[in-house]
Amino acid sequence: MKIAVTSQNFRTITGHAGKTRRFIIYDAQGTDAPVEIERLNLDKEMSMHSWAGGEHPIDVSDILITASCGDGFIRKMASRNIEVLRTSETDPLTAIKMLLNGQELPPPEPHSH
Repeated sequence: MKIAVTSQNFRTITGHAGKTRRFIIYDAQGTDAPVEIERLNLDKEMSMHSWAGGEHPIDVSDILITASCGDGFIRKMASRNIEVLRTSETDPLTAIKMLLNGQELPPPEPHSH
């Protein structure tokens, strides 16, 4: 299973998934330790907010973990067969290990504009 994490700093799980241009992609099999396989550092027009359609590098993912996103982003990802999980957990490996062990991720922090 491929798990993408939104990470503008390539260290922690960050929010605003629709405008994120940086993702860490992990390969996660069973309860084995997830392995980082790729870092995406996309041009601004490749953010999902700006993307017009067609194939996208994030499409390799089965699951996307983020700190925040809107319902429209979740629908857009679902149409690409990617499940979106929002969480307040900031460490990518901790979040993925929790997921692989069947644990529920901590809920995201409240977000308002």
